[in-house]
Amino acid sequence: MGLSGKAIELAAPEIDEVLVQPRHRPTRGRPVPDEGSQTEEGVLPTSRVQDKLVPHLWYTTDAEEAARFYTTVFPDSHVDFVTHFPADSPSGPAGGVAVVWFTLFGQRFVAISGGPHHPFNDAVSFLVLCDSQDELDRYWDAFVGHGGTPQACGWIVDRYGVRWQVAPRRLHQMLEDPDPGRAGRVAAEMLKQVKFDLATLEAAYHSE
Repeated sequence: MGLSGKAIELAAPEIDEVLVQPRHRPTRGRPVPDEGSQTEEGVLPTSRVQDKLVPHLWYTTDAEEAARFYTTVFPDSHVDFVTHFPADSPSGPAGGVAVVWFTLFGQRFVAISGGPHHPFNDAVSFLVLCDSQDELDRYWDAFVGHGGTPQACGWIVDRYGVRWQVAPRRLHQMLEDPDPGRAGRVAAEMLKQVKFDLATLEAAYHSE
């Protein structure tokens, strides 16, 4: 049964206090293990525990499954450790709510299987800037192959509902061109595409 209304206000601070229990003591909401301490995935690098800003994703279920999938898609990615909420809560019985700390492209994330709540939507998405068509194709195909749903203009909704934008880094450079003709042609071509085709975008940029 999910959290809602007043229950969210009451439960959220309690959840924050035990995000890293029982293996790690909470310090201002961040896991700070002892030097070289072992986690379920190995040694948690102490150089990564001082993050000030960490995206927090609330899944109805499958937070750990989602995190493990994402780490197979992107380089420099791994699951850091998994803990479980140690008390009964509106989200489930003791031990039934998974809290997953993981890293994508070197950026720390945390995810929770917290039961039904507000669904993911287009208001928040993750922009993945790709340096080649091959890189873009690799990420896009991984999401589609895992049940993702393509949208438009490089957007894709993964099977868990999270929104991603998989785009060429070069696209943003072209859209920022001071020549309004070039930028406008690229923008018009961008709006026609679902998965981005960099060669076609470049052709629009260089056309007269």
